Amino acid sequence: MRVRTPILGFLFYCALLPGWAEERSIAQPAALIRDRASAPVAMQFRMGQSLFSLHGPWKFTVGDSPLDPATHQPLWAEPGFDDSKWENVDLTPREGAIDPTAGISGYVPGWTAKGHRGYWGYGWYRIRLRILTRPGEKLAIAGPSNVDDAYQLFVNGALLGSFGNFSRGRPVIYYSQPIIFPLPASVNRSEESKDGSPADGSITAELAFRVWMEPHTLKQLPDAGGIHTAPLLGDAGILALGYQSQWLEVIRAYATNPLDMAVFLLLGLGAFSLTFFDRTDRVYLWMGTVFLVWTAVCCLTMIGTWTQLLGGETSNAIIAVLLNPPSYACWVMVWWIWFGLRRPAWLPSAAFALALLLALSNALGGDFFFSLVSQPVSNAFHIVTLAVRLIFLAILLWIVAQGIRLQGVEGWLALPAVVLLGIARYSRELALLHIRVEWFPMGVQINLGVIASLLMAGVLVVLLMRRLLASLKKQRQMALDVQQAQQLQLVIVPRERIRFGNLEIESLYRPAREVGGDFFQIIQHPTDGSLLIVAGDVSGKGLRAGMLVALVVGAIRTAAQYEDEPLDVLNALNQRLCGQSDAQATSLALRIEATGAVTLANAGHLPPYLNGEALPMEGALPLGMLTAAEFSVMRFKLAEGDRLLLLSDGIVEATDASGQLFGFERVHELLKTQPSIAQLADAAQAFGQEDDISVISVHRAVSAGLVS
Repeated sequence: MRVRTPILGFLFYCALLPGWAEERSIAQPAALIRDRASAPVAMQFRMGQSLFSLHGPWKFTVGDSPLDPATHQPLWAEPGFDDSKWENVDLTPREGAIDPTAGISGYVPGWTAKGHRGYWGYGWYRIRLRILTRPGEKLAIAGPSNVDDAYQLFVNGALLGSFGNFSRGRPVIYYSQPIIFPLPASVNRSEESKDGSPADGSITAELAFRVWMEPHTLKQLPDAGGIHTAPLLGDAGILALGYQSQWLEVIRAYATNPLDMAVFLLLGLGAFSLTFFDRTDRVYLWMGTVFLVWTAVCCLTMIGTWTQLLGGETSNAIIAVLLNPPSYACWVMVWWIWFGLRRPAWLPSAAFALALLLALSNALGGDFFFSLVSQPVSNAFHIVTLAVRLIFLAILLWIVAQGIRLQGVEGWLALPAVVLLGIARYSRELALLHIRVEWFPMGVQINLGVIASLLMAGVLVVLLMRRLLASLKKQRQMALDVQQAQQLQLVIVPRERIRFGNLEIESLYRPAREVGGDFFQIIQHPTDGSLLIVAGDVSGKGLRAGMLVALVVGAIRTAAQYEDEPLDVLNALNQRLCGQSDAQATSLALRIEATGAVTLANAGHLPPYLNGEALPMEGALPLGMLTAAEFSVMRFKLAEGDRLLLLSDGIVEATDASGQLFGFERVHELLKTQPSIAQLADAAQAFGQEDDISVISVHRAVSAGLVS
């Protein structure tokens, strides 16, 4: 594949070897190179501790060889095959051209730039060599470091090896990697003189490369096709030493892949972790998804670059069909939510529909199924791919423009990153127009896509910091609001111990959160000395429940100014809550006269306990459910020495670790011991508090007392 193995470092390394400068010159004189106008002549090399770049000229033709009926081997690989009518191809790079690390277009143009534009499939290269060797010398060939896309190497008609899997109908290609082919013994063996003394021998070897190029490669490079760097011929030991150097160059060239993968993985996990701080903000989920997709892309690229665990086209198909299209839609969602947009409401759905279309067009237009999809159909879907990517870029630019209008600085920060990322999505098309999209500082490959991705990541880190600071400020403000609500509740909750005549009243309130939803009020009548007690529990928890408690307490105090009967008070509260959104409350109101007579009205609250036994009250709907609701009423007398307990459901609904409720039976058994209200609340809390706990104890003493 068109991810190239670096060769400059290897050649520089070999140039330092003893004898390299002297031996290398043997391959250069014109007299030793075949005459292009005459019959094929072998290139002559005198071996030693040296390496030779087989620039050629090579004989070349497109197409595939017929098979020999007898040997079933390709005829074009056979020694002595007449290739004089084939084209002459020289693999010498043009003057001033460089092939840094992974190579760039224009170093040695492929067959599409030499009269075979639009051709993909097989091509053959042949060359004849006359090799002068020393006794015992072992020779090898280093395969071309830049080739589109896979090849087989034949020596004297025998298959020496291959890069890529040719065992199936369609060759499986890989990203280019260093590979060395030791020459067979017939080539390595030197001749001896007749008297048995060692002497230099000569061997004529015919090399043939059968090259396969995928149709997809045509859409990636303007000069694709065949071999772009010359193979190396030389001493097997020297090539083996250089093999490790080549791999180090490959690792260095693509060292940004694991770094990028680590950065994107950390950003993805970081984005997902932010959801624990604010579960309502979905932008973190979309952002984390994008970064994990990018992590997967880097991982696949790294596996394909450094191993042969995954075929190049398989890796490309996974990225193009399964990973890239969802990332486009996810970016739309990131900025859509980030800038708080709501209109048009159909845009998110349209983005995912476009992602599906992009996946389909990438699959059919990327030549991954060229045996099933005709070339005209593939080209048409390739155009669809370009159009969909352009639509996504337009959508993102529109969203960012709205962000600039609504939020100013954050929109301007996002704009360059979005524009560069959109341009980077057209890197292959820019390369076809001979626009530079790859750079190789110090041998490390940096392309436009990497730059755009890292810029986008950097912008998001800055924006996340701004968002985090804003969130912290908001949380501090909310904490202040909660603190003020706590102070308000302390003001409206009565004192813990009050005495009205011969009635001694104790109260206790333990909210499950900072702000609770239980309420109670104790109001003495200004003229007849009777006492009104109203207790209850509003729906919900937290700050919202606390605000509703403030509303209910205000309504109780207002109603108590005009109503004497508990039923009238509950009806007034019911009218106040009806029509309020989700404003319901259970409540119990009782009026205790100086004689001990009690009138009790209940709206869905727990019945009180008289001397440890629950009063037999009828059930009723909570407040705020129906405007014409009917509430149960009962009357009884509180004798001297009697004790009346009003409990909230936070006690009976206390739950332990196994999910078991504290329940009415435990309350009844506990009341037999005549506990204080603090002991009762402690028992429920120790069991497992889930809701607000409030307890009111009304005890009628034997002798009347003064208000304390």
